[in-house]
Amino acid sequence: MNGGKQTIVFQNKPCVLAGYSIVGPKESMGPLDPYFHKRLRKDDFGQSSYEKAECKLHMSAISGAIIAAGLSPKDIDANIGGDLLNQIITSSFSARELDIPFVGMYSACSTFAQALIVGATLIDGGYIRRAACSTSSHFSTAERQYRYPLELGTQMTPTSQWTVTGAGCTVLGKYGEGSKIYLESATIGKVIDFGISDANNMGAAMAPAAAQTVIQHLEDTGRSVDYYDNIVTGDLGIYGSRLFLELLESEGIHASAKHKDCGEMIYDKKQRCPQGGSGAGCSSVVFNSYFLHQMRSGSIKRMLLIPTGALLSKLSSLQGETIPGIANAVSFCVEE
Repeated sequence: MNGGKQTIVFQNKPCVLAGYSIVGPKESMGPLDPYFHKRLRKDDFGQSSYEKAECKLHMSAISGAIIAAGLSPKDIDANIGGDLLNQIITSSFSARELDIPFVGMYSACSTFAQALIVGATLIDGGYIRRAACSTSSHFSTAERQYRYPLELGTQMTPTSQWTVTGAGCTVLGKYGEGSKIYLESATIGKVIDFGISDANNMGAAMAPAAAQTVIQHLEDTGRSVDYYDNIVTGDLGIYGSRLFLELLESEGIHASAKHKDCGEMIYDKKQRCPQGGSGAGCSSVVFNSYFLHQMRSGSIKRMLLIPTGALLSKLSSLQGETIPGIANAVSFCVEE
């Protein structure tokens, strides 16, 4: 059922059966460490390349979530996932090992929301029963694809974000399978270009899209920010979060008391990450660890998750293109 211009309202309450997160050494030294399910001692994960390490991360997250749900791969009707590498090779190479029907997704760092939306829509429509929705990223793979060779040891600029090494997976199922956490609605975002061309300032590039999606979600659903316990962006970072809140304020929406950003949360100031974390794995590891724990404990009853993405490539940046942003939103509710 359509809930407005850009929002889907789920009628059959697709629910969260389980979530799983696996992170690298740097992430395990941050403030969210108690909530992660698995932590790597070395970011190569025993593999011969960082790309293979990310693939193993992704497979581990999917397998971990399926096991946590008390299921086996044959019980999953669709593996819906994506990552940041060219032709989403991490997700595709993971899928070839899993023997689960695969739907590849790409929406930059907003891919996790896109996967959840597609999975929930298929379940809500009665087309499938269960979906494993996953994303991953790795600092060393993203850095050398989008920015510089690792061997250069390039210093980060004050507006830079550190790509999260990690993978997260959420297993969705039909309502009534034992979970009290369900998806209420989803708002599909528009591509917004704020004219930012600096690939080291992605928070500013993504913030306008995040603000537009939240504004549209509230308009489509007739809700205010007070409906939610938390409004959670994916990886705007410190500067991008400030801009996001200012853009909402300009529209009369006061969200600062409700807002959290996964990129801000995953590292602390001692870890030398000027603006926090980013990456397709950022929102998925934080959601599947910290936020699922908070919803299960009853600390959060309703939340709006808005993973954010910067739609750039190495070539587009070198050619002087600006960076379009995208943000997709999913609302969750804990049944009383």
